[in-house]
Amino acid sequence: MKINNNISAVITNKQLLRTENTLAMSMERLSSGLRINHAKDNPSGIAISGKMQAQIDALGQSSDNSNDGISVLETADGALGEVTSIIQRMRELSVQAANDINSQSEKDAIQTEIASLKEEIDRISSTTEFNTKSLLNGSLDAHVYANDVTRIQVNSNVPAGVYELSVDSVAQKAQIAMSTSGLTYPITEAQAGTITINGSPAAITAGMTQEQVLETIRTAAEHGDAEIELDTSDNIVGVNSKRYGNSAGLLISASTDELANALGISTDGSSAVGVDANVTLDKASAFGSQATVAVDGNKATITDVNGFNMSMLIDEGYTGNVSLEVTDVGPMDLQIGANEGQQMSVRIPATDTKSLYIDDLDVSTVSGAARGIGLLDAALTKVNEIRANLGAYENRLEHTVSSLDQTEENMTSAISRIQDVDMAEEMVEYTKQNVLAQAGTSALSQANEMPQMALQLLQ
Repeated sequence: MKINNNISAVITNKQLLRTENTLAMSMERLSSGLRINHAKDNPSGIAISGKMQAQIDALGQSSDNSNDGISVLETADGALGEVTSIIQRMRELSVQAANDINSQSEKDAIQTEIASLKEEIDRISSTTEFNTKSLLNGSLDAHVYANDVTRIQVNSNVPAGVYELSVDSVAQKAQIAMSTSGLTYPITEAQAGTITINGSPAAITAGMTQEQVLETIRTAAEHGDAEIELDTSDNIVGVNSKRYGNSAGLLISASTDELANALGISTDGSSAVGVDANVTLDKASAFGSQATVAVDGNKATITDVNGFNMSMLIDEGYTGNVSLEVTDVGPMDLQIGANEGQQMSVRIPATDTKSLYIDDLDVSTVSGAARGIGLLDAALTKVNEIRANLGAYENRLEHTVSSLDQTEENMTSAISRIQDVDMAEEMVEYTKQNVLAQAGTSALSQANEMPQMALQLLQ
């Protein structure tokens, strides 16, 4: 028996300290609910769980991003729904105006409503926003940089690149020479009669002054979708169609030989047609070898395989080369994944009257109503295509949200198996260590009494 070094107490104390450390770790796990509270607890596990937690947090935010994207698309679709209703109303008015039982004043009244509806389409296009971001003014469409062309539209099947074409000849209006310099003022009975311009009559009556004749013919030309040319003496020297291309014809006739001779036209009718611009594609540029171009006046539409569609309006009177640089800049990129590059690109074209080619719609002219029906059909088709694309985007995002939420759930389950403590198992360990601590404390007390027993030998 020794009293200088109590080996039993040292050994017991050492074991008791180990038990207390283990008991403290068990209590920490039970109180935090985590198996890994410090890097030393599981170095590899904390590295794995750290990465997984970052992914889980990002997946949750990506799901929120996708839901925000759905809200944006719903806002745009709601506005386009109203644009659709407006176009349908304008088409109804065009059909009404196309009926010849309407007088000119009634057609003018119809045109007044159409003009107001066109202003509303432009207002919707310019003011529809989400979180101050404009949606329908074309800012969310692919940006195209070009010279000497306007109203450029490219669909989602047009890849980024530089596209080259040449305008070999300009579009021309239909033109008919007609001079009022042969008339005498006031108009004589012999020269009285009716001039018809594209079906729109201008009654020239005896006693009319030059100003009255000019006003009458100008009004008839306007209603006939044409315009007059004047010389410095305010004599009419010609009549032109308002629009370019061979789809815009011109027909002028006079009711009497005297009036026809004075104006230099025919009683049987003088006719003319415009000329479309001549456009050649440079197949050495980004255009495909099968790309084709269709021209209507100054408007060129280029199509190719795989749904490629590009259209533009060539500047009046321009001939020469045109270079169009289509970029990936412009579309709204939605971050729908947890990692870099996991984005969805959303394109929303402009939907103003110019982009829909209904800005010059005028049903008050003789052929304007019939032409308007076709223009509005094309505009309605364009808007419906945009809405269909928005609907496809929305459906995709709804599936994206479901996928992200399911992935987040599965990854949360996975990180739980690594990081979370099994409470039942840990409680068993805690109870075990608690009992060992009590036993160690009792044993240490007994070990500390052993030197007292050795001292009894000295008595």
